[in-house]
Order: sequence, then C-alpha cells, then structure tokens
Amino acid sequence: MVIHDSKDIGNPNTHGTGCALSSAIAANLAKGYDLHSSIGLAKEYLTSALEAMLDLGKGSGPMNHGFYLQGKYVQQRE
Repeated sequence: MVIHDSKDIGNPNTHGTGCALSSAIAANLAKGYDLHSSIGLAKEYLTSALEAMLDLGKGSGPMNHGFYLQGKYVQQRE
C-alpha cells in the first residue's frame, strides 16, 4: 500500500476524526470500492471536512461533516 503525504490543515477541531475515517472507509467498501480506493476516498472526505474549518464553542470540537452541502460539492450535483 502506498502512503501519501498530507498537508497540515491547522484546524484544532479534530474531535471524532478517527471514527469518521473508519466509518468512511467502511462505507466505501460497502459501496463496492476496493480497499485502496476506499481509503483514498475516505482521506479526501476527512481532509475536506477539516478544511471547512467549523468552529463551535470552546475546546476541540468536531470537524464539519456537512461541508459537502456547500460550495463546489453542491455545484457538482446540480
């Protein structure tokens, strides 16, 4: 398996990222993607959710799981 470098997003709101990553991998496997593709797609999802920079309250909050409801993802669906 090839491991790719990632950029540092600098978002302190990372609560739940491990669960989100494993769930996204499992969901992609259930959709019929192979393991390598499932991991890549899950990583793209996680990176995009962190880049959305949701900031709720104090401390380390959750990432923005609803990022795909905005911006380029909405435009792609229309």
